[in-house]
Amino acid sequence: MADKEFELNDVVEMKKQHPCGENRWKIIRMGMDIRIKCEGCGHSVMLPRKRFEQKMKRVLVKAGA
Repeated sequence: MADKEFELNDVVEMKKQHPCGENRWKIIRMGMDIRIKCEGCGHSVMLPRKRFEQKMKRVLVKAGA
């Protein structure tokens, strides 16, 4: 399995979608914990880095693109 590379302001897809129906999340904070914001309703969630890496499926949009 390829190493998942992500950075601040990337838009990622998670394995499970948010209850609002959206599956696109923007990374808004990085450190030991990672805060992601739902692109649909704007709800934000903070996850430990290890748990985020397990639940992230892929990067949809890179920050610089």
